[in-house]
Amino acid sequence: MRNKVEICGVDTSKLPVLKNDEMRELFKKMQEGDGSAREKLVNGNLRLVLSVIQRFNNRGEYVDDLFQVGCIGLMKSIDNFDLSQNVRFSTYAVPMIIGEIRRYLRDNNPIRVSRSLRDIAYKSLQVREKIVAETSKEPTSEEIAKELGVEPEEIVFALEAIQDPVSLFEPIYNDGGDPIYVMDQLSDEKNLDVHWIDEIALKEGIRRLNDREKMILKKRFFQGKTQMEVAEEIGISQAQVSRLEKAAIKQMSKNIGSS
Repeated sequence: MRNKVEICGVDTSKLPVLKNDEMRELFKKMQEGDGSAREKLVNGNLRLVLSVIQRFNNRGEYVDDLFQVGCIGLMKSIDNFDLSQNVRFSTYAVPMIIGEIRRYLRDNNPIRVSRSLRDIAYKSLQVREKIVAETSKEPTSEEIAKELGVEPEEIVFALEAIQDPVSLFEPIYNDGGDPIYVMDQLSDEKNLDVHWIDEIALKEGIRRLNDREKMILKKRFFQGKTQMEVAEEIGISQAQVSRLEKAAIKQMSKNIGSS
């Protein structure tokens, strides 16, 4: 009981393991129309699905969901496996299971990507695999673009679009102490130390003004109103608003300088 793990109601500790000769016999029976043989093949390869979904444990997806999607890939590989080919079933099935899970993750990605962009990306991956198989070299975006008849920039954009998003809080290095996260490596021009220090000084400078000066600066620079509009609102002349505004700015500059 200690090793029991249940996924989708399946007790994984009791999953059967088929030998190669058993697999071949079951495939022959299935292809002859024996439905129970197919069911035995599925149940006998569920451990294969379990081993594959472990690669996706860090995606934040429910294990049950990944297991079910992996089972779809398993059943597709069982239905399409060719006994005449000199290849082990697991060698054929694992890429299909992985592909099914990746397709599920892409389709459920919170960042929506247009269908046309996805099509270019998937075709690019197919062309890449073809070129690698033929030349044993990684193709450039220009080579893939030439094969598909599109601009190289479109290949780059499309492949970037289908990449899984990375959390800003994902650790990228840990030497045993505090980890370094992705966000620690990003620069933020809006949140530099000098900016928030200036903001603190500005708030302190405004805080020392009197209520009328604060009100005029708020209406002028935060609400975007003209001096004439401010004058009408508070019942004084535009010239008075202008003098009070200049005096407030001058006083605020002194306040900031003395902070």
